[in-house]
Amino acid sequence: MIKIDHLVKNYGATRAVDDISFEVAKGEIVGLLGPNGAGKSTTMNILTGYLSSSSGRVLVDGLNVLDAPLEVKKRIGYLPEQPPLYLDMTVEEYLIFVYNLKGCTLNRTKHLEEICEVVKLTDVYHRLIKNLSKGYRQRVGIAQALIGNPPVIIFDEPTVGLDPKQIIEIRNLIRTLGRDHTVILSTHILQEVQAVCDRIIIINKGRVVADELTENINRIASNCNRYQAKICGPQREVLAMLRDRADVAYAEALGARDGDAYVYHIESTKGIDIRKSLFYALSAKGWPLIGLETLGMNLEDIFISVVDKTDESAAPKAKGKKGRQRTFEKDLAQSILDATAAKQESIAPYEGDE
Repeated sequence: MIKIDHLVKNYGATRAVDDISFEVAKGEIVGLLGPNGAGKSTTMNILTGYLSSSSGRVLVDGLNVLDAPLEVKKRIGYLPEQPPLYLDMTVEEYLIFVYNLKGCTLNRTKHLEEICEVVKLTDVYHRLIKNLSKGYRQRVGIAQALIGNPPVIIFDEPTVGLDPKQIIEIRNLIRTLGRDHTVILSTHILQEVQAVCDRIIIINKGRVVADELTENINRIASNCNRYQAKICGPQREVLAMLRDRADVAYAEALGARDGDAYVYHIESTKGIDIRKSLFYALSAKGWPLIGLETLGMNLEDIFISVVDKTDESAAPKAKGKKGRQRTFEKDLAQSILDATAAKQESIAPYEGDE
């Protein structure tokens, strides 16, 4: 449904988008992530036809954004971070205005009723927009994006400023829309992407640095051998023992206590489950292990690791004794970067730069 092919955008001597390529299939919900200034907004603005590219191409439903901008825009519904609302209009007046602006040919009454039912605006259909809560205003913004039944929906920070209940409702709505639409979701709320999206694309310094299915990332992250341990014993000696073990890749004291126990973060050597051997080793020392919790990784950990790997200005991570570092994050980030680089290299160069 969407194909971005070796996209480049320059602002004078600054390259905001640097040879980006990826595809989004019909019915797929894709999370577009990246730090501020990474090139996300520029990419979305080119995709929606708001900006032109310096080179490369963007295809939506087989149509080139530059060659057929009006036809492409008919196929895209866009909700920017600040919904484009006219506060002195009622919801009905505003949606009719957008309907006419888009030149929609569907039965107006039936079409708007269906949209309002989907986004749950029926109860406020005749109210002034300025009198609505932020959550309802966000729903009106989503409704305008759905007018004309475009196959592609783009959301930029759709839940910013909403309360927890409203956030859950908007997430459920996005999942529902994903059944019939291709959805691109740009947000800084990483838990939102993990909960809603089928696939995650991370952009940093204008390049795609990660492109992976959410389920694959979740499966790998949930199996990492990281633990939080509560151990009764002299902190310095316990930490030295942990760092001297061959099956421990990383260990640090967290500075927290539970009674007379100190709390430690422990990461085992890749592929090794240290729980039984650690229990026996601590028992032999007379240091009771009163708590051991397996820690997974969340998308925030993965995002930071991937960005740090590609950010030349990132400070080096703190090292433990013998130079040991948190290896799981490094290994996971590198595996994602390598897989993404292989995908990017496999895409044939686009020869028709405008």
